[in-house]
Amino acid sequence: MWKKNEMQYPATPEQPHPATPAHNPVDQLRERAIIGSSIFIKGEISGEEDLVVQGQVEGRIELRQHNVTVGKNGRVKADIVGKVISVEGEVHGNITGDEKIVVRASGILHGNVAAPRVTLEDGAKFKGSIDMDSKPAPREAKPEGELLKRTIVETPKKEEEVKKPAISYTKPADTTAPRT
Repeated sequence: MWKKNEMQYPATPEQPHPATPAHNPVDQLRERAIIGSSIFIKGEISGEEDLVVQGQVEGRIELRQHNVTVGKNGRVKADIVGKVISVEGEVHGNITGDEKIVVRASGILHGNVAAPRVTLEDGAKFKGSIDMDSKPAPREAKPEGELLKRTIVETPKKEEEVKKPAISYTKPADTTAPRT
């Protein structure tokens, strides 16, 4: 019925161990904003803290000195500028990262990427171009197709509208003396 050890030595409650942080302590000190899965934002987002997007954003996200994470449920139709950008959800827009851009296996990215380091995990979906300059120059991101609109050259439709260059040919003077 009763074990001998339990009768002689009453059970002592275990001393609670101090909780060890699951993440880097520096990460815990950084403030971060979270856009929840039921939130929809249309416009420009800027600020001085990290951002996690689980909802929907349309417009522009500019957090140059901070990290931006698009979570698995996040849907973004915006250009994103940040320090480290991680895409786990879906992004339609150009992304500029000062340090690094990571497109996770669950991520979908349709847009151009500029960062010194870029990681595309196995299974990630990506359509666009990658520019890995050591320091991306700050530039105004253009929507896809904008460059094509500016480079289309119209050709004249009527043949008489095409000016042909006037070319005249004159025979050089004969400088050789006749042989006698």
